[in-house]
Amino acid sequence: MIPAGSLLVAEGLRKTYGPTAALDDAGFSIHAGETVAVMGPSGSGKSTLLHCLAGIVTPDAGTIHFDGHELSAMSDAERSTLRRTEFGFIFQFGQLVPELTCVENVALPLRLTGTKRKEAEQRALGWLERLEVDDVAAKRPGEVSGGQGQRVAVARSLVTGPRVVFADEPTGALDSLNGERVMQLLTEAARSTNAAVVLVTHEARVAAYSDREIVVRDGRSRDMEHAV
Repeated sequence: MIPAGSLLVAEGLRKTYGPTAALDDAGFSIHAGETVAVMGPSGSGKSTLLHCLAGIVTPDAGTIHFDGHELSAMSDAERSTLRRTEFGFIFQFGQLVPELTCVENVALPLRLTGTKRKEAEQRALGWLERLEVDDVAAKRPGEVSGGQGQRVAVARSLVTGPRVVFADEPTGALDSLNGERVMQLLTEAARSTNAAVVLVTHEARVAAYSDREIVVRDGRSRDMEHAV
């Protein structure tokens, strides 16, 4: 049964790669404005779960519903549109485009949806200011620190007004001080827009910023809020 009010929910997910089961009857749910940490050791299946939830990877079995619509019933083009407009992504190493300036990187998702350059860059600058890195707007990724670059990546993930942000080890490449600030800014910004955040991490200090934790082990998930 789908939890009432869930924005994104998965049930009975299974995914295998050869003889290895990355997911084995895993489940997940999240509400708008909620931050849920997906925790587990390396190789437990937590990143596979994130990729399935985001429609990047198709599970072998199980269902995923976003806002009442089943992802498996969508075409590849529809899922691609969903990732551009409704979902935002933050990766461990930022994955900014090195040839573009920071403001151009943040504006890129808007440009891909047809927003004119001037409007896209104005909105991008607004998000860079909110993330406290508007001073690096004209610089390229190779000219900024790791902490600054990751804040730019957070701004890029939020600029389209996504309903769900997928953050895969967003502080994994940062020292503890920069990691703490990135998490503070990410969760505050997401809460202000009522975006849900799916946070994959193996660090307890990062998971502490979440409202709830789900632990994945051997491909199975366990919601710690309801654990006995």
